Amino acid sequence: MIIGTRGSRLAMAQADMAVEALRENGIDDGLEIRVITTGGDRDRCTPLGDMGGYGVFTKELDQRLLSGEIDLAVNSLKDMPSQLTPGTRLAAVLPRGPVHDVLVSKVPLDELAVSAVVGTSSVRRKALLKHQRPDVQTAELRGNITTRLNKWRRGDYDAIILAGAGLERLGENVPRCELDPRTWVPPAGQGAVALVCRENDPIGAGLSRLDDHSTRLCVDLERAVMLGLGASCQEPLGVWAEPVGDNIVLRCQWLAHDGSWAKRFETVLSKGVEGTDDIVHVINREWGWPS
Repeated sequence: MIIGTRGSRLAMAQADMAVEALRENGIDDGLEIRVITTGGDRDRCTPLGDMGGYGVFTKELDQRLLSGEIDLAVNSLKDMPSQLTPGTRLAAVLPRGPVHDVLVSKVPLDELAVSAVVGTSSVRRKALLKHQRPDVQTAELRGNITTRLNKWRRGDYDAIILAGAGLERLGENVPRCELDPRTWVPPAGQGAVALVCRENDPIGAGLSRLDDHSTRLCVDLERAVMLGLGASCQEPLGVWAEPVGDNIVLRCQWLAHDGSWAKRFETVLSKGVEGTDDIVHVINREWGWPS
């Protein structure tokens, strides 16, 4: 089985997680990791929002899957479009890591100096910063986690914002402040590692054994809401489904690009709930979501 992944330290760490999960489930026949360079890897200067939206880090992996060059693609689920590439299948989602964002800084967000420069490439994070701290500056930040941390260490930015799961998986020991996901709602799929195969490939049955049930319920709900809204990465939108006992707490947060307003939606669902049409209808009605 040839496993495709991007070549960053984080991507390789997540590919190793997939290999370990495969072996734990008795799938250990000729596993090979193959590095695929994506458009998002080649262009590290253009803001992500200007690069065509979701898929800049996953499209090439899907193409290699469909051509038969690889048998399995390992992705950060938050990088994947809500609508899968035709002919591919989300075969499994590994147990979810931390969902929260972190501020890499020696001081918390509310103690940053006026006009402090905070680096991020995410339109959602930029909008949240402008909403919560309109007196700080946001600056574009591209590159893998190591590159971003090095830019912060050399003083290019006063602080940067990263996903907590990535820092944890790489064992990075840097000063950081956790941003509460209840008020700083993460994007759909953050913290989850996705295993994608061809739609009709027999390996899908074996891969399903790796699927973490609780994680899958939550990320499927998050992605269904994104799909129902027709949302893209151009929108400052967070969607997070949190398992709480026998229920799931769904939180959605939509902001103006300039941070001038924020709209929130929260509801409690049974874990057995199917379909999101009613949820999307309520969000559309309450928010005036652009159709």
